[in-house]
Amino acid sequence: MELGSVLVARALCSPAVLWAAQMLLAASFEMLQCEGPASTGDSGCHSSEDLKGPREDDSQARGYTFSEPFHLIVSYDWLILQGPAMPVFEGDTLVLRCQAWQDWPLTQVTFYRDGSALGPPGPNREFPIAAAREADSGHYHCSAVFRSPGPGSPEAAAPVAVTVQELFPVPVLRAAPAAEAREGDPVTLSCETKLPLQRSAARLLFSFHKDGGTVQGRGLSSELHIPAASGAHSGSYWCEAATEDSQVWKQSPKLEVRVQGPPRSAAPPAWSPAPQESAAPGPPATGPSGPPPTLPPSDAEAPGFSCPLQTPDPHLHHQMGLLLKHMQDVRVLLGHLVVELRHLSGRQKAETREGPAEYE
Repeated sequence: MELGSVLVARALCSPAVLWAAQMLLAASFEMLQCEGPASTGDSGCHSSEDLKGPREDDSQARGYTFSEPFHLIVSYDWLILQGPAMPVFEGDTLVLRCQAWQDWPLTQVTFYRDGSALGPPGPNREFPIAAAREADSGHYHCSAVFRSPGPGSPEAAAPVAVTVQELFPVPVLRAAPAAEAREGDPVTLSCETKLPLQRSAARLLFSFHKDGGTVQGRGLSSELHIPAASGAHSGSYWCEAATEDSQVWKQSPKLEVRVQGPPRSAAPPAWSPAPQESAAPGPPATGPSGPPPTLPPSDAEAPGFSCPLQTPDPHLHHQMGLLLKHMQDVRVLLGHLVVELRHLSGRQKAETREGPAEYE
């Protein structure tokens, strides 16, 4: 009987049992408290920390309000690695703590990720990561040597899985109504991304860039408005979304925006008719009355001349040059035609006068 009492006493005094008792005692201070009658929508279960203020991300169902789940893990080891209790997102501060049984002193503390040491052994029990990234995800554990009291030998904690979630996806830049527009048309560029439900209260800042320059600096608006597009608005655009503390920022893929000139008019050019000579008798024309009409110089010869239909589009500029050259050729032909008509008119008048004299 006495032997059995000794065995029970030793079992109760073992580190595993004392460790479990300590954890349960600590958990008792985090007991869930329910406020309000259970039949109303104001009832809810919260931990002592949650009671300090209202939580914005509580979910509601069937008229009841529920707090986030509280997980209690009881370990029977000399050494454990304490990780974050809440989900970790990009940009969050991540702190890992190597906790000893009854907070006994430790030395030669080493932290590991996926089996690789993150630094040399040292006295620090905490391993902080100022701004977590998705690459920081992995299985972490720590090892240390207990100083008196304790086992006096190196101990290692069980691995703990840490997952760093994406705060928001890479933004996508979209153009409305389209990335190809006519001069004078309005164009709106939208930088599209989304925060997770757990961080819906956070704010993102957006900026827009074109061809290596900044078009619109960081602000809360996720849109860039172009009231009337012109050729100068053509180029390669991209946007950037960032948190207010600039810990997380991501760029969108580039979007090519092209602005074309207005459509050419299909109406033929209007020509002024050649002046008609009077039918009154007069001296016959013996030769050309003068040189062909002088044509105005082309746009290449006249300084300061600018075609109103010129656009930055090289193909359209080439087509307009050909059209102007054809118009000049037509005017030259019309000048020669006017001269020939004058010669023909002069001969007809001379024949009309000589006709009666022959019959006399």
